[in-house]
Amino acid sequence: MGGNILMADTAAPTVGHDTAPDATRARRVRRRQGLKSALTGWGFVAPATVIILGLSIFPAVWAFILSLQTWDGFSQPTFVGGANYAALVTDADFWNAVRNTLGYTVLFVPASVLLGLFLAVALNRRIRWMGFYRTAIFVPFVASAASTGILSTYLFSPQFGLVNNVLRVLHLPQQGWLDDPHQAMLVIAIMSLWGSAAFTTVIYLAALQDVPSDLIEAARIDGANPWQTFWRIVWPQLAPVTVFVTIWQTIQAIQLFDLVYTTTRGGPLDATKTIVYFLYEKAFRSLQFGYGSAAAYVLFAATLLITIFVVLYSRRKGSEAF
Repeated sequence: MGGNILMADTAAPTVGHDTAPDATRARRVRRRQGLKSALTGWGFVAPATVIILGLSIFPAVWAFILSLQTWDGFSQPTFVGGANYAALVTDADFWNAVRNTLGYTVLFVPASVLLGLFLAVALNRRIRWMGFYRTAIFVPFVASAASTGILSTYLFSPQFGLVNNVLRVLHLPQQGWLDDPHQAMLVIAIMSLWGSAAFTTVIYLAALQDVPSDLIEAARIDGANPWQTFWRIVWPQLAPVTVFVTIWQTIQAIQLFDLVYTTTRGGPLDATKTIVYFLYEKAFRSLQFGYGSAAAYVLFAATLLITIFVVLYSRRKGSEAF
């Protein structure tokens, strides 16, 4: 019996000694497989990553260098430091573009978010031809800016526009629309809303379908009406989506250019000249590439600050809610 115990004691270390190299080899095999998988993945994404970085980082760095210079695209650039940024502070044309951009943002962003939410709630049900309705709402989003601009001109032209023809038939006063400095930006906001509300609708529609149905059913059992159910149950679930949509639409509003270019070209009387159109004129019409680059970096800083503010504000409201 003592011999059996001695044999058992001497056998146990032998088993542990044999399994240690096996575990080490298994770890090495897993490590090699993980490295091979990572290299394979990077092999697929590396070309696209290099192209994207080359098309984003290099132009950004070059634009910043240009913002510290004066250059017309032909002669030797001259380093001026922050003179271009200082000139923007006293440029009345630039501040007019800032006011126009802010006005457009105030008109466009809340309307696009609310309209997208309304359409998403209306489409989040089972009715006949629902697929057709969803497709019809999304079609304007994929339309080009050129087609939207042509449609805007056709609808809101003071001379032969469809809207003024309707007002004429109804014996109502006709409007200047795109030729009126007080109405042109409103028309552009309406046409932008027509094209961009589809984006917010699709995002909200996807978010509504992810709201737990058991929470809605429990609220109905407790006697909540549809409005209370939406405001107390559904709306808090949509808070992260609302933050994303607000930031996205704000960035799109600040970067407005294509619709202005295809309709008013910044007129009438610079009433629709936005920041992007301002820097386009300075860089590609007046050939002031350094000045235009400085305006572009001011626009980038403003966009970054607005995004940070919206994110921090939403997080603070979310923490207060809990």
